[in-house]
Amino acid sequence: MNVAKLLEKRRVDWTELERLCEAMELRGRTDSVSVHHRGAAGVARFSTLYRAACADLALADAYQLPPNTVTYLHRLVARAHNQLYRTTSASPSGWFRILFEDAPQRIFNDGCVRVATLVFFGLFALSMVMGASEDQFPEFAERFCGSAMLEATEESFQKPLAADPDSYTARAAFYIQHNTGIGLQCFAYGILLIPCLFTLAYNAVVLGATFGYMSREGVEGSENFFEFVTAHGPFELTAIALSAGAGMRIGMGLFNTRGLSRVDSVREAGRQAVPVMAASAVMFILAAFTEGFLSPSAAPYLVKVAWSIMSSGLITLYFVILGFPKQKSEGTSLVRTARYADLRETRIAAVGGSDAT
Repeated sequence: MNVAKLLEKRRVDWTELERLCEAMELRGRTDSVSVHHRGAAGVARFSTLYRAACADLALADAYQLPPNTVTYLHRLVARAHNQLYRTTSASPSGWFRILFEDAPQRIFNDGCVRVATLVFFGLFALSMVMGASEDQFPEFAERFCGSAMLEATEESFQKPLAADPDSYTARAAFYIQHNTGIGLQCFAYGILLIPCLFTLAYNAVVLGATFGYMSREGVEGSENFFEFVTAHGPFELTAIALSAGAGMRIGMGLFNTRGLSRVDSVREAGRQAVPVMAASAVMFILAAFTEGFLSPSAAPYLVKVAWSIMSSGLITLYFVILGFPKQKSEGTSLVRTARYADLRETRIAAVGGSDAT
């Protein structure tokens, strides 16, 4: 059987793929075509027909079939591709799904986020203990932070916290810019992995040593310092670790391509990092508003402690309860499998049919 006759027999599948495309364009799902195209079965059938149409197009191009057939297949493949890779509109429901479904589950299961969290909080806790133990680790905080910085910190907290309420908005804006700058720095360095880990470790050691130094006996302003940092600490520290983890995820996509081209691998890693970075941005904003309005206020210390406990509880709820692995829909898994397989086949075709993993 020649290629022309073979492709002619494939017209039944092309017509079916057209109907599925129409259903997805109108309703966003394949259910309306027939009872056999409901849920996961419809997604599986759509991906199978799409991949077969791609193969038919390659044959039509290779054997120089009539231009109308080639043009038809080009349009059909492009139409199906747009449905398979279509982007989600920036609707409130879409952002809600990203923040409260995709982000916590990605954070819970992402190895890069785990590494960043362990490095940051591990070094932070260790540096705080070493900075506070002046007898066992003399001048540890002074070496890492510098005597001038520690003296300036000590001096700035000698006066009681009672900032002018008129300056709260300006303080919140400053802290949003400052905190986001730290997060973006960790995120940007993440693509090279080592610079990201170094920046993350440096910030952890400096912050931990400062906390340890301010907890020493005889340090002036220590009570005011801890009263200031108690409220916003959980959100701010967690956001730094998350931003580093998101950057490292993109870096892993650059070096561990899993058989994809480097560009496609980084693009896929970027899609995985977006929910993590979105959660980090929200926490940076919450930390900045807390640091601008509640932390410097004359509110009772118990109020700030209560806010800190509530913040820590919400973070734990967000990561553990919302992030605990759930049974994902079979249709979503099939769509992701089809996308990954399509990217892999594009890579294989680019290197002449050999799977370069």
